[in-house]
Amino acid sequence: MTALHDRRVPGAAAIGPDDAHLAPFAAMTDGELRDPKQLVGLARACDPAGEPDRLAAGLFVAESVNVIARALDGGCTPFALLTDERWLNGAAGLIGRIVEAHPQVPVAVVSTDEMRSITGYRETRGPLCCFHRPAEPDPNALLASAHRVAVLEDITNYTNIGAIFRSAAALGIDAVLLTPACHDPLFRRASRVAMGTVFQVPWARIGSGARWAEEGVALLRGAGFATAALALSEQSVSVADPRLKAAEKLALVLGTEGDGLAADTIAACDYTVRIPMAHGVDSLNVAAASAVAFWETRWES
Repeated sequence: MTALHDRRVPGAAAIGPDDAHLAPFAAMTDGELRDPKQLVGLARACDPAGEPDRLAAGLFVAESVNVIARALDGGCTPFALLTDERWLNGAAGLIGRIVEAHPQVPVAVVSTDEMRSITGYRETRGPLCCFHRPAEPDPNALLASAHRVAVLEDITNYTNIGAIFRSAAALGIDAVLLTPACHDPLFRRASRVAMGTVFQVPWARIGSGARWAEEGVALLRGAGFATAALALSEQSVSVADPRLKAAEKLALVLGTEGDGLAADTIAACDYTVRIPMAHGVDSLNVAAASAVAFWETRWES
């Protein structure tokens, strides 16, 4: 493998093919990028003299110019950048922005074959940038000023998570709350499908276990929210029910594909809501359903 740093990125920190800063793109899983023990090892490998706990808050990888730019706009701090030389011209402005604001961040420019060798990905859709994970906000703080929130219960499909965030940003959702088992919105695929909107719509975790609704719905009600579970039920009301749109504060609760929402969650909510269907279709994909529900119940002050 050739040297990874060259004069095509003036002012960037030098990086070699065995540099530990490349580990987040190559040898570390998403779980390891959030594991303080693994990150102590990475911190020491990058700088043995540095503070070993400096990465304990976690890292994540963003892909493509748009997603990386929105992460920067959202205040995220880069750790390292890796790009296929094919993307260098199109990403020149973005890379220059990173180098100017964060000159200590290593930048590696590699061939397509080297990119595949390092990452294991057959194709990438732009540069990859590893960032320090931002602190998650307190859900109480998010709810205080919100009118519309989405709650994602145990959604594990990254494409669906990304699509829901994109709809949330476009259709007036003020915050997204994730149950403990819901997967990470900052995962590379999720943030890419979201077009970086995971850095525009604030989000936080809600509840502390599988029965999150016991405390989570109480938290929502305490903040003044009516709660609406999207589920098929004989007691369900249409998503076009005027009471939903008229609610000053409304939380829309969405479940995972297949299983849907837990029975305990549905029972805890104020409304069970359905989207009327035609041609014998019983339901929509959760990402599509979220967009319909967000639009129909949008807050108009």
